[in-house]
Amino acid sequence: MKKLINKPEDVVKEALAGMQAAHPDLLRVDFEQQIIVRKDAPKQGKVGVISGGGSGHEPMHGGFVGMGMLDAACPGAVFTSPVPDQMLAATQAVNGGAGVLHIVKNYTGDVLNFEMAAELAAADGIQVESVVTNDDVAVQDSLYTAGRRGVGVTVLLEKIVGGLAETGAPLDQVATLARNVNSQGRSMGMALTSCIVPAAGKPTFELGEDEMEIGIGIHGEPGRRRVKLAPAAEITEMLAIPVIEDLGLKSGEQVLAFVNGMGGTPLIELYIVFDALHRILHGRQITIARSLVGNYITSLEMAGCSITLLRLNDEFMKYWDAPVHTPALRWGV
Repeated sequence: MKKLINKPEDVVKEALAGMQAAHPDLLRVDFEQQIIVRKDAPKQGKVGVISGGGSGHEPMHGGFVGMGMLDAACPGAVFTSPVPDQMLAATQAVNGGAGVLHIVKNYTGDVLNFEMAAELAAADGIQVESVVTNDDVAVQDSLYTAGRRGVGVTVLLEKIVGGLAETGAPLDQVATLARNVNSQGRSMGMALTSCIVPAAGKPTFELGEDEMEIGIGIHGEPGRRRVKLAPAAEITEMLAIPVIEDLGLKSGEQVLAFVNGMGGTPLIELYIVFDALHRILHGRQITIARSLVGNYITSLEMAGCSITLLRLNDEFMKYWDAPVHTPALRWGV
């Protein structure tokens, strides 16, 4: 195992220290509670927006803390849910009197711990709404979930909902937008290689030199099937068609197309996938009105990618285009 680390047990703590040192203008880290908080939080009268999950998916979620997106993030150990105390501390840190939205990826540990944190926050007099993302069309249940996994739509939802929250909109309106975004997006991913969890020191699973896994989860969970390696255009079709069909996209509709790298795939290859995706959508008279390409929800150093399509309307586009300033996303400022 070759990794740029000191000790496996110090990976998350030292990465958080690095984030704070790199972005002191955007965020602060509470090392005791292990949370990342927007520099100017809490903002009075603004709905606080928080999310969290296991580390190893960077820049999600800490990289999305800042103006126009998240007010706080709760990083757990690598591929391990954060604990309710972290989530409660984050909720308290961003509470500006207008309530707090919890954005929860559909993994059993995340869901249960965020539920407990919401109950504790309610006992403190903080109004909390929770929205669960479940956009992965690959499998219905996995090693980590009951129902569909929450993956790429989470990034798009955090940006769009963060844009609305910035306007001072009330909690029920922010939560409704979050649920609407989740309902209009679908994702599917694949892997060319496994990843290596620092504490394990060995690959999570084995793939042959000529094999790939279609429908992989972001923790290395098995997907739909293991097949022989194929050209990028064929791989893109294996991912895109189930997403298009599950979403029921039709000719004349507009989408946000998101090609995400799993951590170990060069950007040049992601753009090859995006080109193939564009051809597929163009052939169906579906317009790519907005796009995002890069590593945004990763699985350590796994080679592979995921495709997310979000059906767009005017409201989604308005808040997608709204200014954002975080370590990982920045425009309009």
